[in-house]
Amino acid sequence: MKSKNLSEKILKSVKSKGFKYIELPSVIEANHIVQRSGENFRKFIFSFTDQNGNELCLRPDLTIVSCLRYLENNLKGKEKIFYSGQAYRKSQNKKDSIIRNQIGFEIIGSKDEKNDDKEIINTSLKSLQSLKYSSGILTIGNVEIFNLLLSKLDIPKRWRLRLSRHFWRESYFNDLLKRLETNSDVDPTIVEVDKKRYIQMLKQDQSTVIAGRSVGEILKRFNDKIKDPRRTNKGQRVSKIIKEFLNIKCPISQAAKKLNEFFKKYKINLVVDQKYFPISNNKVSKLNVIFSASFGRQLEYYTGMVFRIDIKSNSKNKNIISGGRYDKLILDLGSTKPVAAVGAALNL
Repeated sequence: MKSKNLSEKILKSVKSKGFKYIELPSVIEANHIVQRSGENFRKFIFSFTDQNGNELCLRPDLTIVSCLRYLENNLKGKEKIFYSGQAYRKSQNKKDSIIRNQIGFEIIGSKDEKNDDKEIINTSLKSLQSLKYSSGILTIGNVEIFNLLLSKLDIPKRWRLRLSRHFWRESYFNDLLKRLETNSDVDPTIVEVDKKRYIQMLKQDQSTVIAGRSVGEILKRFNDKIKDPRRTNKGQRVSKIIKEFLNIKCPISQAAKKLNEFFKKYKINLVVDQKYFPISNNKVSKLNVIFSASFGRQLEYYTGMVFRIDIKSNSKNKNIISGGRYDKLILDLGSTKPVAAVGAALNL
């Protein structure tokens, strides 16, 4: 799959769909990545300091670099672009390659969301024609539907924001659900640390100022956190609803029906139709097409439709294409307003 001829065939296929080829820089400011994905992500990037003391890194992701280009060049309106190159990312799995050869294509700045989603899917399917494979699966999800569900649940706003923000961090998200079930709005580990600090500070002069606040003010904040007054008394039911929602998985043609049955079961005032899904056929080429409510948890920046194509070639399964909609990414990178964007990356 890594042959030059194959890459050229795929690039030609994408270009035939009306996309314009662009070059992307290999080095970017590290803060663009760290601010987006958190300090914990720093261990996965190859970073260094330039002669002026700025922290730079090799691009771990081509989509972010493409969006930075759109923002920094003050581009306006619709762009259909594609690019190829390498992404560099460390992995906790020693068997994973640190260099990923990718071809990406995106539609940025367009207002025709549903048709753009379909075009990205169709371009992905067309690029598969250059590959030899026996079968595969196209998995489709939609992060927007999950956020619509959260907006209807009887929980405080801070919990909606928290669950939405950490949807992509599966392990931490599950920990949040456990805290929701036990009616605890605060991490118990943090509470124990605060209790120790609280006891120590009780012995101090409460008029003493530390970091701009008096000891008395700090003690009041500790006291509020330890008592944990910000509770939600319906945590178990809400957690049950979310878990059941995330277990919904079915052929794509049944997605709207299954979701609406779920909403009706729990008396949730939501209705979705097939327009939320760019494909309605259960079989496309050699691919079985399924909907998975839990899909879309790999990257933080997805906001709507997400998809992944896995193929079977020579008895081996391979994730070949992933993509989706990320309407807030350019805003998070510094734009004054959201810019619609959808795209995909093909892994060679």
